[in-house]
Amino acid sequence: MSYRVLMFGWEFPPHNSGGLGTACFGLTRALADEGTDIIFVLPKKIGDVRSGRMRVLFADTATGAGTITFTEVESALVPYATSESYMLSGSENGDIIRNLYSRTLLGEVKNYALRARQIARKEQFDIIHAHDWLAFLAGIEAKKVSGKPLILHVHATEFDRTGGQGVNSDVYDIEKSSMEYADHIIAVSNYTKQQIVRQYGIPSEKITVVHNGIDPDFRYNVIPRLQKIKKQKNKIVLFVGRITIQKGPEYFVRAAKKVLERYPNALFIVSGSGDMERQMMTEVAYLGISDRVIFTGFLRGDDLIALYQAADLFVMPSVSEPFGITPLESIINGTPVIVSKQSGVSEVLSHALKVDFWDTDEMANKILSVLQNDSLKETLRENGHKEIKKVNWNSAAKKCVAVYSIFL
Repeated sequence: MSYRVLMFGWEFPPHNSGGLGTACFGLTRALADEGTDIIFVLPKKIGDVRSGRMRVLFADTATGAGTITFTEVESALVPYATSESYMLSGSENGDIIRNLYSRTLLGEVKNYALRARQIARKEQFDIIHAHDWLAFLAGIEAKKVSGKPLILHVHATEFDRTGGQGVNSDVYDIEKSSMEYADHIIAVSNYTKQQIVRQYGIPSEKITVVHNGIDPDFRYNVIPRLQKIKKQKNKIVLFVGRITIQKGPEYFVRAAKKVLERYPNALFIVSGSGDMERQMMTEVAYLGISDRVIFTGFLRGDDLIALYQAADLFVMPSVSEPFGITPLESIINGTPVIVSKQSGVSEVLSHALKVDFWDTDEMANKILSVLQNDSLKETLRENGHKEIKKVNWNSAAKKCVAVYSIFL
């Protein structure tokens, strides 16, 4: 049986700033391949998106929305804002309509939800699927006016985003009340499922685990300039992700210092941006390893793929990672990985080295083992590439369709 899904998210490639957009693209494309009709709603017009067989609606404009018309409002949605930059106002806990022109993040989330209500009144669909907290209220409003089942897809919780430090109570309340109201919850890992049960008090039986996947076409040719670095007999160790507390960049830098004391030809590349970027640059200078650590800023597309392919090893030292798509991207491009044990992706990878994020001694030892042992590197690379064929979006889509079928 085919279903028509009204799906809410806040970013979609190529206009994405992190892993959620990548996950939404992979999952929705696989769902379309399964015969599911997707109506993907974004909070505002962002230009061309790689929609494929999906119809993408923009909540703030009539573009692509058929008979729906809206007044365009500049959105303040910032997907990966820190708790300190949420700019939440205590006066915004009232009716959603009062905040139509709010400039705060929570006000814009409520504004998105109001428009979602109008879209839900005009669209025909069987089920609602909302991704992460910025879209949860939109899903709730759609359910209220349509009576259709609501599935929430949890890619990260406030505890993950903040590393458990300085959890924002307003965001937590939205997550908790939304999970309680929803008909069912999809978690990207058992790690995340247990977090939801423990921190939000949601019954285990209300949650289904659907691991993320990887696009097998996520490969390009290596950019030549990186090969010049390789010819100088440097071994490249790569970090890709937001430079923020959740992703553990400080542990990567500390491990780098320990590795360089024993293997000076290692070169550490940090690809990404975030609120801790300046702090990490300062830390690198303090440790005296500035000449062996390169900060590239945020990269995507061919440049990012080239980094994966040029690297000898990829390290994901996340403090709390609900899943983690970047290790899969690395493996499919032929580079072995080290992942933190505090991650969902560690559940689906057997041929990867694993370490507690805080154990920089062990992290350094594992990095050195790969850099100094070509046979280990090749074994991880070959077996990882074989294993990753089973970690795909088609499998994730089938599990989502199975969840839909429970309510239809």
